[in-house]
Amino acid sequence: MSKSSFGSNGDPRCSGTDLTPVDLSVVIVSWNVCELLRRCLQSVLAAPIRLEVIVVDNASSDGTTAMVATEYPEIQLVVNSRNVGFPAANNQGIALASGRTVLLLNPDTEIVGDALATLVAYADAHADVGLVGPQLLNPDGSVQPSRRRFPTLATAFFESTWLQQWAPRSVVRDYYVLDRSDDVTQDVDWVFGAAMLVKREVLDQVGVLDEGYFMYSEELDWCRRIRTAGWRVVYLPAARVVHHGGKSSEQVVAERHIHFQTSKVRYFRIYHGAIASEAIRLFLLASYVVQVALEGMKWLVGHKRPLRADRISAYRQVLRSRLRPGTVV
Repeated sequence: MSKSSFGSNGDPRCSGTDLTPVDLSVVIVSWNVCELLRRCLQSVLAAPIRLEVIVVDNASSDGTTAMVATEYPEIQLVVNSRNVGFPAANNQGIALASGRTVLLLNPDTEIVGDALATLVAYADAHADVGLVGPQLLNPDGSVQPSRRRFPTLATAFFESTWLQQWAPRSVVRDYYVLDRSDDVTQDVDWVFGAAMLVKREVLDQVGVLDEGYFMYSEELDWCRRIRTAGWRVVYLPAARVVHHGGKSSEQVVAERHIHFQTSKVRYFRIYHGAIASEAIRLFLLASYVVQVALEGMKWLVGHKRPLRADRISAYRQVLRSRLRPGTVV
């Protein structure tokens, strides 16, 4: 593990010799998205706010660490020798953070305007708010849905499965908060982990991310614990962040499926019990059996055979994992 110094190009707002606590610590976990991380850092360091930046690299092989160390020596850099997972790496960054607020930020994001100052100002102005999420935008400027209600058992069997197209309208509407405008500040159950600002006192009370998740559902679990502790979770569209989305996980298709589904099983085991989580696990495995069969039939008739072969291989890996939480991929 290596570190570089704090501060931002000699700017006294972020100088390492200034003993006043910074307003914001930005923690960014990166894995093989060097160019996107460069753009992310440029947007963060342009923010008109006292901040420090901590990059935790999860064993990238694309020159990420060299880029950060060379181009941004003022940034604190943590270099892991292996991919320890998204929650664990974020927790490493949180442990080093000195700010009175901490922003967990994905490396495939870009800050729009004064979004960071807006998030901090909102948190400062509302004592009962524990976590704030900005409005996420797609690269084309359209809104990327990032608000959710807590999932129910019905959600687990429909959302992000082959049954979603047949889900009761109420299930989809409630889970995705389609009954509320995404341009209005509002209390929500949870927000996407691409950008989440949390107060220091919340970290002291609730703790950090659950490292039992490798990636996916960790922000859902965290927001639930924060809400249970009596804090509000707020979606703040006045702060906007562009999110390119999934640029790390799309590099490993089978692993993405495994981590997404095992995280779902883990969440429901914690909050709904062993019977519910086992039913979900078996249902998900059955759905992958169906998908292997369907892809196999398409391969047999000669329809996009390379694509079908890749999918069959990925789905077989999912089945071999048995979707056991804690599966090492």
